[in-house]
Amino acid sequence: MYPKVFESLVESFRKLPGVGLKTAERYTFQVIEWSDENIEQFIEGLSNIKTGIHRCEVCGNLSEKEICEICTDQSRDSSTICVVQSPKDVIAMEKTKEYDGLYHVLNGVISTSKGILPEDINISSLLNRIVENTKEIIIATNPTVEGETTALYLSRLLEPYHVNVTR
Repeated sequence: MYPKVFESLVESFRKLPGVGLKTAERYTFQVIEWSDENIEQFIEGLSNIKTGIHRCEVCGNLSEKEICEICTDQSRDSSTICVVQSPKDVIAMEKTKEYDGLYHVLNGVISTSKGILPEDINISSLLNRIVENTKEIIIATNPTVEGETTALYLSRLLEPYHVNVTR
């Protein structure tokens, strides 16, 4: 029904979460109306996101540098680490302006039904981050079956480290 180039872009938009056929078609029609400048800016943004964003070597959060701004911020409370599932959770916490500690991003949760095991998420580097002045680990995974499973696993794993583990 549509030209192949049009359908190809529709299929690309459909890969985004929550975007069905009608929304993808609307997006494609909108892109057709864009100026060349807007299209170039969009292409550049897509390209830059792949080459310009990395995982922080310390916490696993998204960063433009090897170590993210949160990990390098000396004013933050380094005795507390909040463990979250994804970079989106870090952003949500930061928007509250209530937490001033550090983060650790798991980049997933344990889900045996999906074949995701503890070694598949960012747990080992969390253990390496626990130092003498680490007082508390806050486990802030989502209250889903997978999130609770991950929280329970982490709680048991952290027992020998003698830090307060809160949920």
